[in-house]
Amino acid sequence: MPEKNQKLIEETEKLAEEYRDRSPQEILEYALNRFGEEIAIAFSGAEDVVLVDMAKKIRPDISIFSLDTGRLHPETYRFFDVVRDHYSVNLEVFFANRDRTEELVRKKGMFSFYRDGHQECCGVRKIDPLRRALSIRAAWITGQRKDQSPNTRATIPVIEVDPSFGDGSLIKFNPLANWTSKQVWDYIRENDVPYNELHEKGYVSIGCEPCTRPVLPGQHEREGRWWWEEATRKECGLHSGNARSEL
Repeated sequence: MPEKNQKLIEETEKLAEEYRDRSPQEILEYALNRFGEEIAIAFSGAEDVVLVDMAKKIRPDISIFSLDTGRLHPETYRFFDVVRDHYSVNLEVFFANRDRTEELVRKKGMFSFYRDGHQECCGVRKIDPLRRALSIRAAWITGQRKDQSPNTRATIPVIEVDPSFGDGSLIKFNPLANWTSKQVWDYIRENDVPYNELHEKGYVSIGCEPCTRPVLPGQHEREGRWWWEEATRKECGLHSGNARSEL
């Protein structure tokens, strides 16, 4: 590993320790002030809307992007516009790789992930557009939380050098890492934050329509994602470093 990257990792680990017990707003304020126009929030159309609400109160001209896989629920597409209008933000949307998606569907059909696993489909529909979105950023902000997946997210820090994207210098902020689902929903209710209507239909973790289903009482939220696969592999690739570190 290049010496400069190792130094950056060490500095970031110290910073993560310093901010470990800080509030999401304090972490966001640091991130937005440090990186300015070079940082953006990755908005999935789910509970991470709280980050948009928090960040907007810190810096009105925040940059937000979403990934359109071409397989999202209609409710999620509608929610994108709700957030755009409610917060008066320019939500930038990055689309799936057309050529690779067409090739995958031509060779394997529309639902090959049920047979072959979700990684290949996510690669063309999520990973490629995310790489394009991050290619113009120095840092990004995610809505990851430790309680979302005990198998792959239990140890995520609030700040890290991204292990999966960039050239080794991309900084990744996870301001909600230490929050629980209850804290997120308390914030949504107390601040009148808009939310995806799928949450009222039993969906907790929301992704692509064919790969997401409501969860039953007592089930963990991640059981509604890629339910046909082994639990330690339930990362689409956006946060694949989590899965690697836990295996």
